[in-house]
Formats: sequence, structure tokens, C-alpha cells
Amino acid sequence: MNAPTRFRRLAVFCGSSLGHDPRFADAARELATLLAGSGIGVVYGGASCGLMGVLADAALAAGGEVIGVLPRSLQERELAHRGLTRLHIVDTMHERKAQMADLADGFVALPGGFGTLDEFCEVLTWAQLGIHAKPCGLLNVAGYYDPFLAQVEHAETTGLMLLIHRAMILDATEPGALLARLHQFRPAPTASKWAEQIYP
Repeated sequence: MNAPTRFRRLAVFCGSSLGHDPRFADAARELATLLAGSGIGVVYGGASCGLMGVLADAALAAGGEVIGVLPRSLQERELAHRGLTRLHIVDTMHERKAQMADLADGFVALPGGFGTLDEFCEVLTWAQLGIHAKPCGLLNVAGYYDPFLAQVEHAETTGLMLLIHRAMILDATEPGALLARLHQFRPAPTASKWAEQIYP
């Protein structure tokens, strides 16, 4: 039985490569199938390659809505997925990230490289600044994000990040557990970076 959802769509950030560990692709398929079965649409980067392609194909195969947002320069390199529910072509990477954020009610990062980290850290920063109050989830497949989470903990213990901002990262190792955490998310009223407790 599918849990009731307050999400219409989730943006999923992930690699344009498959990586060496087959568990990455397995997790992408599992997440996509879970979202489609829960009536939650997928917003992603619009490409047909790597984990991005695996995610889109699995969601479509399960009858889900899949919306891609792809910069024109990448479309011209024939990376665009041709079977999506809808594909938005934009001019820049900045526009891509902004449109994905506008279309989604929350964010999930699967394993990926610079682009994935950039996208996830940007939506985290927007949440920290109070620009949005949407949940930000990290699917830590096979410990892939352990070093990233360790760096976040280091930033908190050295006084460069508040504990409430570390708490904005909802991490889990399994798609079902992560989706449950996203459902349970409630933004902290003092989560803004500019709260008086930070700068009295």
C-alpha cells in the first residue's frame, strides 16, 4: 500500500555516468519505481545517459511522470531523452537549476559528480537562506556520500555550520527510508542562516 503523499513531484539529481558500482543503478531504478508507484513525478536533468537515463527509464516503465530540464548545449550533443512526459530546453545551467527547483516539491541526490554536488548544495544553500522550505534528501547508496557527510559534520564541529543546518540533509541508505524521511520533514522555524541566534 502506498503512503499518502504531499509531493506532486521530486527533483532528482544524479550522475550522467553509471559509476563502477551496480548498486548505484539499482538504487536509481528502485527510487524511480517507488516514486511512480506513489504518484510522485520525477523532475531531473533530461539526459538519456548514465544514472539519469536509468532513473528516467525506470520511472516511465512504471507509468510515472518524468519531466526533464536540459540546457540547449547538451541537447545539441544528442544527450536528450526522447521519451519523456515533457522536456524543457533552457539556455543555461543556472536556468536549469532554477526551473527544476520551481517544478519540484523536494529534492533527492543519488550518486553523482560535480554537477550533482553543485545542484544539491545549491538547494541546501537556498534552504539555509530561507529561499525555500522544501526537503533535501541524500540517498547514500553503498556509503557513497559518507565522505561528504563527514565534511558536513566537520563544518558543524568547527563552527562554520549550525546543527540545524546539518539537520536539513535528510540522508538514508534505502529509497523507501529516504522517502519516509521526506514525508516527515517539517522546516525548522529558525533554519534561516540570518536568525538572530547566529548574529545577535
